[in-house]
Amino acid sequence: MNYARTALLLAAMTGLFLAVGYLIGGTGGMVIAFGIAVAMNAFAYWNSDKVVLRMYNAREVDAGTAPQFYGLIQDLARKANLPMPRVYLIENDQPNAFATGRNPENAAVAATTGLLRRLNQDEVAGVMAHELAHVKNRDTLTMTVTATLAGAIGMLANFAFFFGGNRNNPLGLIGTLLVAILAPLAAMLVQMAISRTREYGADQEGAEISGQPLSLASALEKIQGSARRIDNHQAEANPATAHMFIINPLHAHAIDGLFSTHPSTESRVQRLRDIARTMQGAARRTMGSVPAAGGRRSPWG
Repeated sequence: MNYARTALLLAAMTGLFLAVGYLIGGTGGMVIAFGIAVAMNAFAYWNSDKVVLRMYNAREVDAGTAPQFYGLIQDLARKANLPMPRVYLIENDQPNAFATGRNPENAAVAATTGLLRRLNQDEVAGVMAHELAHVKNRDTLTMTVTATLAGAIGMLANFAFFFGGNRNNPLGLIGTLLVAILAPLAAMLVQMAISRTREYGADQEGAEISGQPLSLASALEKIQGSARRIDNHQAEANPATAHMFIINPLHAHAIDGLFSTHPSTESRVQRLRDIARTMQGAARRTMGSVPAAGGRRSPWG
């Protein structure tokens, strides 16, 4: 269902681009704007992982420098049938994590030191399984495509403001200006809807990888509570990266509103609890009930 919804939203974004391109820039303007947007986003696609990791001063770790955390990622990657990603830690007290990289073969996962301090081992496993699910589902590619289309629509809008757009379109000059104002807003809404859909998909896939949806649900609640109290200065200085994290690291995200890049934590937790009931029911039918995840103390201190 999540894949179908994402496909429909991508189709809507593409249709919006074509319609706006004709109304604002005509065929020529549409092609030029799309070419520029593709070039810009291609550069971002190949280099964004390095830029973002450097932005957060992330340090790469391995089996020698962070044996327990690195070993956990190794185990989860094996369960997910993924190549071992590069593993990073970010010195930040706010618990959070993200994944980046253009494909599973060039992926990286990063967690804050606050995540390891404030969550127990099962919860950390749930969070990192979620991030590996983003890698497995190639969500970075999906978001790059949407960014390309949204960027092209924005450029067409700029053409309209600076050059007057295609005045021979059926809506006339007033219609062109209205489309120039409203089209980027509509593109942003579709882009955010796709982002929210991919978060739900990663929650479900991550629960299947870790086998502990309730631990992921508990982790989301803890991260949400901490994000409201603990500043993430790097994220506040770079709000365009907020959508990458498992929970929005910024303070202004109290509700699951129209402009939110993440679903509400409450709705995500409820879905995970539903997944847990389904998994437990299946387990009872095959090998008896599975005990609930324990609240072990974090081995990372």
